[in-house]
Order: sequence, then C-alpha cells, then structure tokens
Amino acid sequence: MPPAAAAASAALPREELLGIASPLRELLAAAPYAPPEGSSTSIKSLLASLLPFPSQPSTGGARQEAVDLLLLCAAARAASAEAPALHWVPEGLSKGAADAMEEMAAAGGWHGVAEMVVAMMTEAVPPLKAVLKDTNTDAEGDVIGAATPPKEHAVVAAHQFRWLLSQVNYPKLGDLCWLVIPCALTALDHWSPDVKEQGVVSFMHIAKNVKVTELSLYEDAILDACCNYIPADDDLWYHIVEVSVLLLTCTQRSNPRSPWYDRMLSAMLGHLERQPLNQKRRIAWLTLIGPVLDAMGLFLLAHFRLLFSLCFQWMHADDDQTVLLVLERIHTVVKLTWIRKSPYTSRLVDELVLLYKESAMRKSREVIRNHIVETLMLLQKCKGQQFEKAWKKHEVDTDLTLLLSRFNDLCMQDI
Repeated sequence: MPPAAAAASAALPREELLGIASPLRELLAAAPYAPPEGSSTSIKSLLASLLPFPSQPSTGGARQEAVDLLLLCAAARAASAEAPALHWVPEGLSKGAADAMEEMAAAGGWHGVAEMVVAMMTEAVPPLKAVLKDTNTDAEGDVIGAATPPKEHAVVAAHQFRWLLSQVNYPKLGDLCWLVIPCALTALDHWSPDVKEQGVVSFMHIAKNVKVTELSLYEDAILDACCNYIPADDDLWYHIVEVSVLLLTCTQRSNPRSPWYDRMLSAMLGHLERQPLNQKRRIAWLTLIGPVLDAMGLFLLAHFRLLFSLCFQWMHADDDQTVLLVLERIHTVVKLTWIRKSPYTSRLVDELVLLYKESAMRKSREVIRNHIVETLMLLQKCKGQQFEKAWKKHEVDTDLTLLLSRFNDLCMQDI
C-alpha cells in the first residue's frame, strides 16, 4: 500500500466511522431475515458483528473497524436475489452500503471507493480466505470437536471476496496477484458449488485485468485447478469451460505444444464423451471452445477420435442450435488441419450428406445446408481424390439433386 494511502486510512477518525455506520445499523436491523432451513446460523448476526459498536472500545483499532465495515458493505453490495445466504438483503441496505463506502473513501482521503479497496485489500482478504479454508470440508468429513465456521459463512466470504476483487482493475490488480490468486484458488477448490462459482467469476476478472507475465508464477496451479473441476455440475459447467478457455489461451497463447492444451482438451472431451446427450453441456462447450481450437491447429489431430465421435453424434441432435454449432466447429477443424492422413474424411462426407437430407424438416434448414455446402467445398479442396472417392457414391442419389446441382455450380465458379 502506498504510504499516503496508509496514512490516510490510519487518520480515519473513529467518530466519523461510527457516524457512517449508524444508518447501516438501522437498515440492517430493519431487514426481514429468516435463517436458512435446517441451519442455526444467522447471516444477519454475522453482518451485524462487522459494525463498530459505540459503547465498546475497539479491540483492533479504527483501522480494523474500517476493514470490518468495508466487509459488511461488500456483502451488501454483492447481494442479489440469486445469491445464496445473501438473497434477503434489501435494496435499501445495498444502496446504503454504497453511500457508506463513498463517505469512508472521502473521510480517509482516498480518491474514490476503488482506491480505498486497493488500500484495504491486504487486510480484508486474509480473513475471507481463512473462512473459505476452514469450511472446505464436506459434511461427512468434519473433524469431531473442530471449531469451524458454519458453511453459510463460506458463501458470504466468497461473495465478499468476489465483490472486492471486482473493484480492482488493470493495472493495479497485477500488484495484488500474490494476495488474490491464492484466495481465488481456495474458493475454486471449495466443495460448495456456490463458493466454487464465485471462484470462477473471480478468475474471469483476474484474467482480464492482469498481464500474462503477472500470472506466470501461478499458471500451473490455476490450470490444474481448472482441469480438476471440468466435471462440475450443470450449473457451473458453462462458467468452468469459459474460465478454462480464457486462462488457457491467455497463459499459453499460441504455443500449441504446451502440454496444458492437450490435457485441457482431453479432460473436456473425455467428460463430454460420458454425457454426449447432455444438451446444456455440449452447447456450452461448442460455443466457447473456438479459441482453443484456433490455438492448437494441427495438434488437434491427436484428439480426432473423440472429437469426431462426438461431432458425428451431435450433427444429428434434435435441436438446431447444436447442429449449427457443430457444423461451425467442424469447418474450423477441417480448415486448421485439412484432416491430414485421417480416416474420417469418408465418414464425414457421409454424415454431412445424411444431415442434408434430415435438415428438410428443420426450421434452420437453409442455414444448416449452407454450412454443409461450405464444408463440402473445403473438403474437396483439401482432400482431392479422397473426397472425390467418398463423394462419388452419392452422385446417383435422387434425393440429393438440389445439393448436387448447387455443389457443381459452386465448383464451376471456383475454377
């Protein structure tokens, strides 16, 4: 922290801090709250404990009270109707927290809330990480007699951390990698999907706001965590794939020889192979995987068995979205690799022809057929005689008159 910022925060008078906290105390007290079903813990009480008490001397000094008040405000600002453990926070309390942070920043001499958050991160993050670490044991793995925070506290801590992190952008976030990345990894490693999700969102922000060189010390740990959590539940799958693709391409860039490309794609394809009919997962993967395919190029050949096995299934899926995405990805793979020395050329031609026939009853018929023709043209260019041999057996099919005519016309135009 810059000395000026530290001095400003240290000079924050306790009387001012108590005055800033007073409206929040009233808003929090008035907020309707019911503990989670089956839980004896009270998140409302947890947040109330972060408020400075006028009748009690500060045990950690005004500085600690300021950090605690910031954590209360972070929880209130992170709250939403979908946020577990914080869905009950009313809009008035969230707005009051925003106003309180503006007042704190002004009273402490910071130029806005973002600068204040940066100054306090070194004290605000460690206790959040400690809660995440202490609660990272499932219900059957609890140590008898161990004093661990209630599980709901981990959810609150994860939301507080994610919100604080979101206030720090490039270039200042790079200087805090040593602090925030271990905490984000702890969240990502947590057994609770709600906590894990906040870890994923945190890494999305980190990846977009730090230099690649600033991630270099942590990239193996981060990518290893992403690989380990690819078999996430349905609600997390899209986010896990999204952050994995972003971090993989960000850290490894255009180095297709990186073992991380091979490991990540193998993990994803292996998981998809076990659930090929899961529409939500395949659409998410097909939507997001493009940058990895582009980066790997010819090295995709090592993954052809699983890749084409899945694509051949998905080409005939019931939903048009899957079919269109598959056709786009197949075109990319063919363009990048020319499917060299591959036994899949003939099968691919057959599947494309079959899909052309099947598409007659689909809403996206014309778009699908355009993609098919484009891919057939590309196959003809890159496979030559092998394509002609595979194509020849379809030339006498009377159900393909339109396709044959259009294909031949395009071939003539291309001469």
